[in-house]
Amino acid sequence: MRGATIQRRSRQVRADSPAVLADVLEDGVNMALWQRRLPRPVERFAALLARGAPLALSLVLELDHPEAEPDLSRLAEEHVGAEGRAEFIADVAWLVSAFACLVDARRVGLRLRSLETAMCPRFHVDRVPLRLVTTYYGAGSQWLLEGAMARARLGDASAEPGDVLQIEAGAVALFKGEKWLGNEGAGIIHRSPRPESGKSRLLLTLDWLA
Repeated sequence: MRGATIQRRSRQVRADSPAVLADVLEDGVNMALWQRRLPRPVERFAALLARGAPLALSLVLELDHPEAEPDLSRLAEEHVGAEGRAEFIADVAWLVSAFACLVDARRVGLRLRSLETAMCPRFHVDRVPLRLVTTYYGAGSQWLLEGAMARARLGDASAEPGDVLQIEAGAVALFKGEKWLGNEGAGIIHRSPRPESGKSRLLLTLDWLA
């Protein structure tokens, strides 16, 4: 089964309900996008983090079971007492729990970063099974419909198409990568956006480690 390749055209699903995230488990779906708006306290605290000192936090969260509450005490610990921090941490904790339950994960890799440049500016696919991506502040990740760019030319700036789709701030995407069994050669094609002039991004990613 490991060498299996998806033969039919990959597709992406989008909806205003978090229930859409489960659709990424379906064969032939390489991205599920929950289009949501952030609560104002979360939005304001995310802006505080994005505009503050450079942030590059990486955690490996060990979970006794998928529904276990993650230890996020180190998240934005320099802002203890700040307005919106509790709501922000609660939102991240919900995403971790939802992600872990979806794939029955016992170990989740969390990265929270403020970015002033495009981290991965060329279109590419991820060499992971599944990754959750959400931009809490600033420009969201960009992606392509299947067939918009030849996979053989990924990374080639001259081959990049004009029809680029962008995820809004606050929306939650699940990107299926090349290491998802049966998804070889069909990972979602995406890239980091070019940040708006003078405006940084606050990016959260979750990876299924075990």
